Amino acid sequence: MHKLRICTYNIHKGFSQFNRRMVIHELRDRLRVLDPDVVFLQEVQGMHLRHARRHADWPTEPQYEFLASTRWQAAYGGNAAYGHGHHGNAVLSRYRIVASNNHDVTQHRLERRGLLHCELELPNVRTSIHCICVHLSLTEQQRVRQLAALADHIENGIPSHAPLIIAGDFNDWRNRAADWAVERLGLREAFTTHVGMPARSFPSNLPMLRLDRIYLRGFDVARAEVHWGRPWSGISDHAALTAEIRLS
Repeated sequence: MHKLRICTYNIHKGFSQFNRRMVIHELRDRLRVLDPDVVFLQEVQGMHLRHARRHADWPTEPQYEFLASTRWQAAYGGNAAYGHGHHGNAVLSRYRIVASNNHDVTQHRLERRGLLHCELELPNVRTSIHCICVHLSLTEQQRVRQLAALADHIENGIPSHAPLIIAGDFNDWRNRAADWAVERLGLREAFTTHVGMPARSFPSNLPMLRLDRIYLRGFDVARAEVHWGRPWSGISDHAALTAEIRLS
C-alpha cells in the first residue's frame, strides 16, 4: 500500500511567537528534518515589502518557494492582500501537483480566508489524491459557514471515491468540526483515530488548545505526532502536526 508522511503547520508568517524573531530559515531546516511528502502551511507570506527592507536575510522569493526549494513542488493561495504584500495558504508536495485552485470563504472583510485545493499525482496510483489546506476564522459563527462551504465544495467538486486529505488550522478549540466531518462527509481525524482525541497544538511551548486538524478519507493512520517545545516553540506559536498514512 502507498504510504504518505504529511505535515500541517501554521508558520506565523515566518516569525516566532510574539514576532520576536524572523525564523523562516530555521523553519525550512526543521521541515527538512521532518521530511514529509506533503506539507499543508497556513499564514504563508507571499510578499511583504516592509519585512524585505527591514531584514537583510529575508528571502528574495516568496516564502512558499523558499521553503519548497528543490525538495518539494509548491502551490499557493493568497487570501489577505494589502499595499505592501499578501499572505495565505500553501501546499508543498514531493509528488506532482496536477491542479490547484484557491476558493474564497471569507465571511468578514477584515478576516480574509480561503481553501487551497490541490490534486496530486502519485506513482502507481490511478486516481488523484485531493488535498485541501484550511485556515478558518477566529469566530465560531464564521467557522460554521466556512465549514458548510468546504462541505459543499467537497460534495460538488471531488469524486466520492477519491482519496482526500484536509489539513490546517481550524481554530476549532471547542471541537465542533468533528461532528460535521464525520456525519456529513464521513471523514476521520488522524489523531482521533490514533489516540482518541484531536491533538493539542496551541501554544507551541505548552499546547492546551486543539486548533489544528488532519481529516482523511480513503486512508489508514499508522502514526500521528505533535512537534512542540524546543526547538518548535521558537519557530511558531503553533505546534507542527505530522501523520503517517497509507491508502486504504
